[in-house]
Amino acid sequence: MHRVRDASKLVEYVTIAGRLEPHTEEDYVKLVRLAHEFRKAVTYATRMITKGIDPNTVLRELRSMLNKAYGDSAFKLAKTIVESARSNRGDPLKIEIRRLFIVSEGEVGRQGNRNVRLDDSSKVRIRYPYERSWLSFRARFGENYVPRVKELSELAKSRKCSYSVRIVFRNGRIYLHLSVPVELYLKYFRKGEAKGDLIAGFDLNSDRINMVIVDKYGRVVDVRTARFPEVTSPGYPRNKARVVRLQALVKLFNYAYHHGANVAVFEDLDKIKRRRFTRSPTANRKITRFAKKQLLTHAVVMSLRYGLKPALVDPRGTTSSPVHSAVMKKHGLDRHTTSAYLIALRYLQDEKTVNSYKAYKQSK
Repeated sequence: MHRVRDASKLVEYVTIAGRLEPHTEEDYVKLVRLAHEFRKAVTYATRMITKGIDPNTVLRELRSMLNKAYGDSAFKLAKTIVESARSNRGDPLKIEIRRLFIVSEGEVGRQGNRNVRLDDSSKVRIRYPYERSWLSFRARFGENYVPRVKELSELAKSRKCSYSVRIVFRNGRIYLHLSVPVELYLKYFRKGEAKGDLIAGFDLNSDRINMVIVDKYGRVVDVRTARFPEVTSPGYPRNKARVVRLQALVKLFNYAYHHGANVAVFEDLDKIKRRRFTRSPTANRKITRFAKKQLLTHAVVMSLRYGLKPALVDPRGTTSSPVHSAVMKKHGLDRHTTSAYLIALRYLQDEKTVNSYKAYKQSK
């Protein structure tokens, strides 16, 4: 059975962040009001979706509260929140959204985005639906990002690409999160092109990342583990935990790139229907606070930056199975390292099967 997927298909856009500074105090006040109304609309939508109300009815309500583009974005976000709550065995009717934010999906035919316009890399206009006017802001991006944002602005004006936007309020500041096409991101941030022939298997966890590098025969060439147990402690900031995990990923990818790996293999999370909870409150806290799919997306992007081929394999049997136990005993590996090893082997075995089938078809 074919169990390997091309992980590059998982990522179409990459998010970059910048600061927003209002031109006037009135622009700031209006943006805050819009954020409150958007949050109210998303919360309202989660209740309606949970109760099974017809999607067209929900959309009409949201569009009347905001505008068409904001309303559609609120609906998509609410639907995702409800699905996430159900997968985590939560009650969607009790969802509370505390932070202020605004989301607007991209539209190619609307100069990239109907509600948020990039006039250039430093000027942003945001649609204020209650007066059908625009709010003006200065945008400040890191020096490395400015050329990319400028090119994105030009492509959007030419109706050649779109970009989604999330506006976030945090610690008295406003941040603009732009989703840009991954091809544009790699144009400016590619690290190199992997030229080795080894396979790196990754096991992503809340408090550690395990990596095992194998050769084409499945022999272990190298083992690396990045540990960060502090990020699962009660009260540890989620944003800080995300940064720590990403820094660990960068170190592992840099190591794999310079030690002959040209393929990076991860679990295919779509094969896991829901999170598995345990009897341990500590373990369950780690599970609920760990955005594994988000970390996987970052890992795929890093693979592409380093020129490694990212792949996804069916993870069933790589965490708890007779084979897993046998491999642990045979190689003297811990359970997480064993999972990374089996993930790499699964890719290798599937590639051999596919290549054998291709050779068979060609010989006929």
